[in-house]
Amino acid sequence: MASISPFEFLQQVRAEGTKVVWPTRRETLVTTMMVVTMAVFASLFFLLSDQIFSRLIGLILGLGR
Repeated sequence: MASISPFEFLQQVRAEGTKVVWPTRRETLVTTMMVVTMAVFASLFFLLSDQIFSRLIGLILGLGR
């Protein structure tokens, strides 16, 4: 790998930094809300699944009287 000077490296970093496209405030809020919503749905799904399997196993083993 060819070595480059620190000045040239910083120029390349600055050039790459100008290519970055940052999300807008609205895009950030929308995607954050989507992630939170999906996390809530997933947690509720697994809570419900766990309760159902717990009751079924209890009934099978005779613990659910």
